[in-house]
Amino acid sequence: MFEVAGDIAALLIAAALFAGFVDSIAGGGGLITLPVLMLSGASPLQAIATNKVQSVFGSATATVSYARAGQVDLRRQIGTALIAFAGGLIGALLASRVPAEGLRYALPVILIAIAAFFAFKRGLNDEDRTERLSPVAYSAFVVPLIGFYDGAIGPGAGSFYMLGFVMLAGYGVLKATAHTKLLNFGSNLGGLVAYAAVATPWWKIGLAMGLAQMLGAQLGSRMAMKRGARLIKPLLVATSLALAARLIWQLL
Repeated sequence: MFEVAGDIAALLIAAALFAGFVDSIAGGGGLITLPVLMLSGASPLQAIATNKVQSVFGSATATVSYARAGQVDLRRQIGTALIAFAGGLIGALLASRVPAEGLRYALPVILIAIAAFFAFKRGLNDEDRTERLSPVAYSAFVVPLIGFYDGAIGPGAGSFYMLGFVMLAGYGVLKATAHTKLLNFGSNLGGLVAYAAVATPWWKIGLAMGLAQMLGAQLGSRMAMKRGARLIKPLLVATSLALAARLIWQLL
């Protein structure tokens, strides 16, 4: 039925369930699913493409959950999501031309800095603060850059969206998480469209993982809305550090 054996499929589905839970709160779900896909025999490009298939379901489910709770207005943010989609699409199409080698060395440092910011910055809670960029400027200049990165490379995009919303848009932590999931969905979908054209995703197992992602995202977003910054901040710090550690390990 699936492109892999039954026991491997069960492992991938379990990984997607956990990834959906973590990703809906703090991002970093790809840190869990991408290595498992590669260990299951997928080529790097096939693993990225399949990961996009299943991650779209998780980010979409988390977005809907946050929208139903009033944390994000989908009608007002649809334009920003389309910009993220375009960034993800272009980034994925130009992935082979992106100078990734330098980014591989810079990313761990950036992720550790993000973790330190959320760990030690005082006053980070669910209350909005003064914005440093207008919504139009944020959508025009910040979102397409992160969307492009998400499509071309991917790891840490959720952390970058979160940091931008908190530092530049002045959002509280929970509101930033809700809006991050919407933009993650946009750039993930753009990346999926591009990778589906140039790679061969494992569609069957990807869809099964997507269903598990939906369940995990539903559980995670509910818990995030219940506990807010008290849960989101430490999990964001942990996932950023874990991703940085994995990238450093790959460089050694």
